[in-house]
Formats: sequence, C-alpha cells, structure tokens
Amino acid sequence: MIVAWTILLGLVVGSFLNVVVHRVPAGASVVRPASRCPHCGTPILRRDNVPLVSYAVLRGRCRRCREGIPARYPLVEGLTGLLFGAATVRFEGAGQLALSLTLVAALIALAATDLEQRLLPNAIVGPASLAGLVLSLWGGPEAWWAYSLAGLAVAGFLFGLATVYPGGMGMGDVKMGGMLGLFLGSYAALAVFVGAFSGTVAYAALVSAGRLERGSPLPFGTFMAFGGLVALFAGPKLWALYLNLVGVA
Repeated sequence: MIVAWTILLGLVVGSFLNVVVHRVPAGASVVRPASRCPHCGTPILRRDNVPLVSYAVLRGRCRRCREGIPARYPLVEGLTGLLFGAATVRFEGAGQLALSLTLVAALIALAATDLEQRLLPNAIVGPASLAGLVLSLWGGPEAWWAYSLAGLAVAGFLFGLATVYPGGMGMGDVKMGGMLGLFLGSYAALAVFVGAFSGTVAYAALVSAGRLERGSPLPFGTFMAFGGLVALFAGPKLWALYLNLVGVA
C-alpha cells in the first residue's frame, strides 16, 4: 500500500513538474494562473487534469481547440510515478526516502527542461541544491561533510572542463554537478561519468544515423540526470562491481 500511495504521489508531482518545465524557462509563475492550453489559452478543467488518465481520455488533444498535447506530459508523469515507487522499495528510513524522492523530482525536471530548451534554470537547480544540503544532513548515509565536499569537487571539475571547452559545457551543467554532489556525496562522480558515457554513445549513434550533424551540441544535463538516477539507485553496487573487477575487493 505504501508503494501504491507513493506512485500516486509521483503521478501528482509529475503533473506539477510539467508545469515547471513549461513555465520556469519563460520566467512565469508555477502557481498562477491555473493550468491552461498553451495553444488556445482555455483553462484546463479538473477532470482534464488527472495524470495519465486525462491524456488517454482526450487522446492527447485539447478538449476545445483539438491541438495536440506534447507526449512529454504523460511521459514525465509516468516516469515520476514509477521512480517514486522504485525509491520506496529501494530505500529505508524517512530521511533517505525524502532525499531520494526530492532528487528524482529535480532530475526529471532538469532533464526535460534541458532536452526541450537547452537550459538548466537556476530556479530549479538553486532550490534543489538547498534541499539536497538539508536532506543529506538528515538522511544521507555518508558523513555530513562529504556532501558539501563532493558538491564543490564535482562543480570545480566541471568548471575546469567548461573553461577549457566552453562550447561543450555551460555554467548550468557546472551548477547541476554541484547539486548532484549535495545529494549523492561521493557517488556524484559516478553520475557525471555515466552521464558523459551515455551522452557519448548517444552522440555517436545519432551522428551515424544521420540524425545529428557532427559538432552539434547535446543536452549534457539530460544525460547527467540519467547518470544521477543510476548513481542513486545502483551507485554502491556499481562501485563494488568495479572494485571486484580491478581486484581491490
């Protein structure tokens, strides 16, 4: 029952994250006005604002103008619900669960925003970083100082890369790296590595398929968000596997 309720919570949070992704890059309030169709401006009825269900009932179109609703809406809602449920199964203790759910929500919002707008807004990264600092002190498994140190180390490393190669990385990526350190501690390095590796694989595949021109930028924040999720759910196991492979453990 706890997992089911957490999944429902994730669906609701995912609906709110869609508002964040749509409005924050434009500098608009996420509270007012109420949700409305971006095409015709018609306020969305409550019965048309039920996560996943309304999209299916409306067949992905506005009730009034019949313009298409982006597939991002059900994808964000469904993914948030699934990951909230997975976090409930994976983590024990209120503190660690709160940290995990907050990180999941922040990473989904940042991934979607960077994918659509090529932006990692301070309005998302800043509050998430503060939440990570507080929640890591409450529910983090590592020493309290490890999170701040990891945030500084990862941000400093990415800042160095951005300085050497400004075209491939922006300050938003640097700030997001620091945020990951505040949530994940030492495993933030794994998040950056997985993000860089998955981004490289995706870039090579897209270039080979002719879907992307060589030299075109990729939304690194989206891949770093994927790395953050991998580090959150499987960081200790992956690290132990690596140590076994190199013969240290």
